[in-house]
Amino acid sequence: MGEIQSIGFIGVGIMGKSMVRNLMKAGFDLHIYARTRSKVEDVIGEGAVFHESIADCVKDRDAVITIVGFPQDVEEVYFDEGNILDHVKEGAYLIDMTTTSPQLAEKIYQEGGKKGCHVLDAPVTGGDTGAKAGTLSILVGGDQADFEACMPLFEAMGTNINYQGKAGCGQHCKLANQIMIAGALSGVCEAIAYAREKGLDPDTLLRSVSAGAAGSRQLDSLGPKIVKEDFAPGFFMKHFIKDMRLALIEANMSGLSLDVLSTVLAGCEELEAEGMGDLGTQALIRYYDPIEIEDEESENEEEL
Repeated sequence: MGEIQSIGFIGVGIMGKSMVRNLMKAGFDLHIYARTRSKVEDVIGEGAVFHESIADCVKDRDAVITIVGFPQDVEEVYFDEGNILDHVKEGAYLIDMTTTSPQLAEKIYQEGGKKGCHVLDAPVTGGDTGAKAGTLSILVGGDQADFEACMPLFEAMGTNINYQGKAGCGQHCKLANQIMIAGALSGVCEAIAYAREKGLDPDTLLRSVSAGAAGSRQLDSLGPKIVKEDFAPGFFMKHFIKDMRLALIEANMSGLSLDVLSTVLAGCEELEAEGMGDLGTQALIRYYDPIEIEDEESENEEEL
């Protein structure tokens, strides 16, 4: 494993917990921080060392991995007084695996470099299932030598690991990924809404088209859940909204007009305003599917 033995890990959530387990299986020494200890007792029991503060968690570690919720959380754990950059040792590898702003990734790279640290932005795709299986795709920006030094660590968590370019490029790649998902997911939702409206059986529809040119990972993983109205989150709607907003900001800065992304974002924001932000992304069907609205209107007409 080279020089990286001890890892501080911040963000032990749906994704992070499985990543911690896979790093421990690979032989790394894991130190974790979480706001609520009771939520991570399982991985503590499996060998992770819990710390009451970020400062204690990152002190003297060879590498620090963060995978938190939102850009403001990344700002807090790296830059707030007493957090990562105030306590990490010189020469440590700092790896932010949160999907966040490319500009923020560049800021961490610059400020970390001033303290003698090696900084990589390494967002992931593959969801909670990929995290559990250790088959994540890892999209890495930063210095190539640092990417290569961290390869054993990445290989413990993923199987499709690619160097994207300078600092921030990992984030740009992840945002491109989310733009593709927005189009694919909205297509699945619109197709199911259309099929229902025209009296087709949704299960037969999925079986009929999934192996053809319309097939996609979004269709395979979320189509059956949409049909069953299973909206349990594999990936939170609120986090997808965050990602799409970041992508739209970057697109606007470059003068790109991404109309599908804008439409899907607007639909998701509408659902979030109705209290659906903690559902899975497949709940986007609620924006497209007119059945509930029509049922309510027909009941009102009967009352009249």
